[in-house]
Amino acid sequence: MGVPLRQQLAVGSYLIKQKLKGVKKYPLVLMLEPLFKCNLECAGCGKIDYPDDILDKRLSFEECMQAVDECGAPMVSIPGGEPLIHKDMPRIVEGLIARKKFVYLCTNALLLKKRIDDYKPSPYLTFSIHLDGMKERHDASVCQEGVFDRAVEAIKLALDKGFRVNINCTLFQGETAPEVAEFLDYVTELGVEGITIAPGFSYERAPKQDVFIKGNDVKELFRGIFKLGKGRNWKLNHSSLYLDFLAGNQDYNCTPWGNPTRNVFGWQKPCYLLADEGYAATFQELLDTTPWDNYGSVNNPKCASCMAHCGYEATAVEDMLKHPIKGLLTSLLGVKTDGKMVETAAPTSSTSTLAGIPVNVEHTK
Repeated sequence: MGVPLRQQLAVGSYLIKQKLKGVKKYPLVLMLEPLFKCNLECAGCGKIDYPDDILDKRLSFEECMQAVDECGAPMVSIPGGEPLIHKDMPRIVEGLIARKKFVYLCTNALLLKKRIDDYKPSPYLTFSIHLDGMKERHDASVCQEGVFDRAVEAIKLALDKGFRVNINCTLFQGETAPEVAEFLDYVTELGVEGITIAPGFSYERAPKQDVFIKGNDVKELFRGIFKLGKGRNWKLNHSSLYLDFLAGNQDYNCTPWGNPTRNVFGWQKPCYLLADEGYAATFQELLDTTPWDNYGSVNNPKCASCMAHCGYEATAVEDMLKHPIKGLLTSLLGVKTDGKMVETAAPTSSTSTLAGIPVNVEHTK
């Protein structure tokens, strides 16, 4: 696991306080999305087809700090769009670090070499760099040649300067287990702190709809990846039970309030991945007015194929806390890669509390 002890202790302390207060729904990771504009047009992206007047909007420094203070989550993921386009991003990051928030600044890295001196290495700051595979695969995913090489150059530069660096990898249709294993070996050898990996979410707004992996194809792919990964030193930023879920060995429902989203429209209902479901003016209004029972893989067709970490990682960690022996055995023995997969069942409750430390906080693009 690639999360430093300082961060684990801070998040654990936050969790204990919430439990002592009796809070039923609380956030651990704020998805702070200050703009939708990007310098790439990825085939699987659901954020870039807005009209120009929306793409030109930005959350101000003051709006970002208000969202962070209002939400109170100990970790903040800054996706987009491309956050490094935002002229006030260095100031926003400084403001979050001053509040002792653990910041994951998500970027395709095209601007990182140019902008890196705007930032200072800190145990509270991680550059989460988007790579969807080796050169040919990644460049095809982002629909532009040469992006992989520029991203790798930026990764090496950031590591040399002492920054925490994480890889955010999204898998799409046509992936094979050997190809993904080769990629995980490669980025591990680069020396990154950790790797986030998940299947792409089938955004309704995505330019191409045939790029997404769904159903048992996802689970079979991850079983193949984990079978090849036995004995390798991959630093996957996930709980063992979330990885077991990806391989079809666990049946979970999501906890979307754990990763609330604040963007240029307001607080997005119900989660980072679903647009056009409405917005709230405040975080408390988001909690109070979102019809949580209407969402989840069983309750809503839009959620049917979702296995994204921003919804399910926290559920997996909660399960680990409730069933520590199961979690320990999975961690020690590894993910099961053969045998019958669990059948998907309707959730027994849609109001379970978020009571675990999610290892990963990045977005799925």
